Amino acid sequence: MPCLNAHTLRSVCDNKTVIAFVEGLVVTVKETSAVVAVGGFGLEIFCPRPSLERCKTGQLVRLETALVIREDAWSIYGFHEADALELFKLLMTVSGVGPRIALAALSTYNPNVLASAILKEDSKLLASVSGVGKKTAERIILELGNKLPAHLSVGKGAPRPAPSENEAFRDAVEALISLGYRDAQVRTVVANLLEGGAENTAEGLIRKALAKLR
Repeated sequence: MPCLNAHTLRSVCDNKTVIAFVEGLVVTVKETSAVVAVGGFGLEIFCPRPSLERCKTGQLVRLETALVIREDAWSIYGFHEADALELFKLLMTVSGVGPRIALAALSTYNPNVLASAILKEDSKLLASVSGVGKKTAERIILELGNKLPAHLSVGKGAPRPAPSENEAFRDAVEALISLGYRDAQVRTVVANLLEGGAENTAEGLIRKALAKLR
């Protein structure tokens, strides 16, 4: 793997070249990011929860990445799956949706579920993402409804959670937050349990989520 030195990094940034991926050893895994050692640098890469769970300290990781430049910071966002990166970029084209909200969406639901919600105009599911209100959910549907590429549009056939599952999700999340757990972390764990078909009652979700959160 070519060495990423200061000259190379400066050249990449000055020429606005896309950093397509980052590959290196995981040094630290934090709540919303992982530090990856690359050519003498320790790069902090912000990741959705599913990718963070796959990052293990001391192991080699390869992440598809996007460099987001703001006035106060240059941040790298990384994903194990190309579909997640593509949807992340699409979400950020929506008015009022920045990297924080886009990352929260991909921490809560996988790309197929999000694509399905957009195509089915399921604003309720989108609004369940932390930081996404009703108006933002409606804008996402309006602005991305006709922009999803074909391979993400297969989300049209992805199963939509039944009303009972949605209710169980909300009840479980509210109960766990009342116990002092963080909103984003709780939503990710409960959503993953539902997607895996582990439980469809609030009581069962709370019990299994507590086992993962402790």
